[in-house]
Amino acid sequence: MKDQILPDEAITTKIYLIRGQKVMLDSDLAELYNVETKRLKEQVKRNIERFPAETYMFELTQDEF
Repeated sequence: MKDQILPDEAITTKIYLIRGQKVMLDSDLAELYNVETKRLKEQVKRNIERFPAETYMFELTQDEF
């Protein structure tokens, strides 16, 4: 697949402020990378040393969602 440059708005509209941190949802990241959310999560699990949970991820509560 050829690299594609996205307009800034395509990314900035997918950044949310949650718990005082700028975050992107896994579904939005998967969409940007043109993969299924399930596949994105599999790759994170396989490469967990590159994505330490305390720095890169947390789960939303039902109220936050």
